[in-house]
Amino acid sequence: MTEDQPELASEQRRHWQETYSAHPGMYGDEPSAPARYAAEAFRAAGAARVLELGAGHGRDALHFAREGFTVHATDFSRIALDQLSTTARAQGLGDRITTTVHDVREPLPLADGSVDAVFAHMLLCMALSTQEIGSLVDEVRRVLRPGGVFVYTVRHTDDAHYGAGTAHGDDIYEHGGFAVHFFPRHLVDALAAGWQLADVHAFEEGDLPRRLWWVTQTVPA
Repeated sequence: MTEDQPELASEQRRHWQETYSAHPGMYGDEPSAPARYAAEAFRAAGAARVLELGAGHGRDALHFAREGFTVHATDFSRIALDQLSTTARAQGLGDRITTTVHDVREPLPLADGSVDAVFAHMLLCMALSTQEIGSLVDEVRRVLRPGGVFVYTVRHTDDAHYGAGTAHGDDIYEHGGFAVHFFPRHLVDALAAGWQLADVHAFEEGDLPRRLWWVTQTVPA
């Protein structure tokens, strides 16, 4: 961890709170393509209990709930999770979604083997050090049952913003107020050690466009 990363983490929390407050529902109502895929992968694995990390205002958590899963949604922004809870109640999904304000630098507030699937769309590539990312993936494995599925996406080092903006070390660059940890492929492989790595492929999303890895890995049964 570089010397400025604790301060950067605090700044990013404030930035996201302000962003969600100024732009409610900023990512729209439609689920992301990875969430659509994940719902099918989770169903194929017989999952019922889904944990979403970095759920934001909930477009993907709501999709999982509509697909019949029970969802525990976490984010470090209370403002975003309040937006999610309000929408869930309005859509009659309040009994399927619970929320917890949580910073993924801390241990996950769940028991060992207590969920069937975990989803994280661009959460692992926030302003987290490589060490913090590794600890988080260890926590994901702890809370997943044997055979559980982890689907995550991260921006990678072929993204146009890699190397642009303010450098914070450890492949973290801040552009437009948002700090991103860009993933080389070898980091994806390292995080899959001890897992069954089912799939890794590159895709593009949004303006620019953002370039990401889409990763599916499972806990050996």
